[in-house]
Amino acid sequence: MSVFEGFLSSSETLAAFSDHNFVDAMLRFEAALARAQAQVGLIPESAAHSIVGSCKVELFDVAKIVRDSGRAGSIAIPLVKSLKEAVGLFNADAVPYVHFGSTSQDVIDTAMALVTREAVSLIQADLTKAAQALLRHAEQHATTPILARTLMQPASVTSFGLKCVGWAAPLVRSRDRIARAARSALNVQLGGAVGTLAQMKGQGPQVRRRMAEALGLGDPGATWHTQRDEWIALGCELGIMVGSLGKIAKDISLMGQYEVGELTEPNEPGRGGSSAMPHKRNPVASMVAIAAAERAPQRVAALLQAMPQEHERALGAWQAELGEWPQLLMSAHGSVRALAGALPGLQVDAARMRSNIDRLRAELPREAADEWFDPALAAPAGEMALAQALVLQAQLNPPQLAK
Repeated sequence: MSVFEGFLSSSETLAAFSDHNFVDAMLRFEAALARAQAQVGLIPESAAHSIVGSCKVELFDVAKIVRDSGRAGSIAIPLVKSLKEAVGLFNADAVPYVHFGSTSQDVIDTAMALVTREAVSLIQADLTKAAQALLRHAEQHATTPILARTLMQPASVTSFGLKCVGWAAPLVRSRDRIARAARSALNVQLGGAVGTLAQMKGQGPQVRRRMAEALGLGDPGATWHTQRDEWIALGCELGIMVGSLGKIAKDISLMGQYEVGELTEPNEPGRGGSSAMPHKRNPVASMVAIAAAERAPQRVAALLQAMPQEHERALGAWQAELGEWPQLLMSAHGSVRALAGALPGLQVDAARMRSNIDRLRAELPREAADEWFDPALAAPAGEMALAQALVLQAQLNPPQLAK
């Protein structure tokens, strides 16, 4: 990946979509396929044993497989070729059973589901941390008065606690929706050349079911080669989450401007410094989240655009989708990881919040000032914040991604 992905993503998500990890996921598919086919009597046990024993990523030249994929038109083709060569070294009779009855899209889609599961688990964990941090701020600052702003101008008094609840609520909802979408989307792909599993002599559904169980993925009950709705729905939910995180980051960056001075991100060695201006404290977590919110809509749009796919297997559209998917996940986790790290240590300047109210209040006629800018107006907002925070906290039980 580009050097610029490093600070806009996370090391874990970059690793999940690394060449090494993706090839390993493809080999896990091939091993699960051979085991399942042997269990239902489609291939000999001895062949399955040889195939499974060869499905170890350290035995393969991953870089060469990736290089050869350009000429082959699919990373699965050089992988299967290399796997057959590895199996043939120990059991030539097993070679015809490598990748038996499957097709390139089966192994690639399933591998993508496996590595996506890793990334989504990381996202869900950090999404929980971010929401919990906001709800703690909501409780601590339930009655801390702050200026609400509409159309970028001061509007009236609310409580910072209620503002934090407003930030947290979309994250809690996204967490639940992503979990549901992941349960529907993270499935084994197994259809053979045209989705009929014709070579498996009626045993295809059993093979798919056993593979799903072995890999911890769902069994969709059918082929989804060109039925991308549930898969893309997960991408859409990730895009919505990134937008919600970007909204929080936008607010924090505005409130952290020196002239406003109500919030600052944590002050830690190496975080947010300036090479030329030592007085600056750049809101780098907000920067990462805003950058993700700028990038994710294009990724989601590309996924949606790739949905009209030709007949039983796509020419170009599926391949385009594959290129966009990791980028979306990298942006998504980079965004939520940045805020999950910053929000717990968010520095709240309640005195500055109050002084901003008092300064504006002093500029207005007494009656208008009391009606709109009395800090006591934060009390009813605080009651709302506490009530809503309790509801949101109750929803933060860990969701299950696996079926």
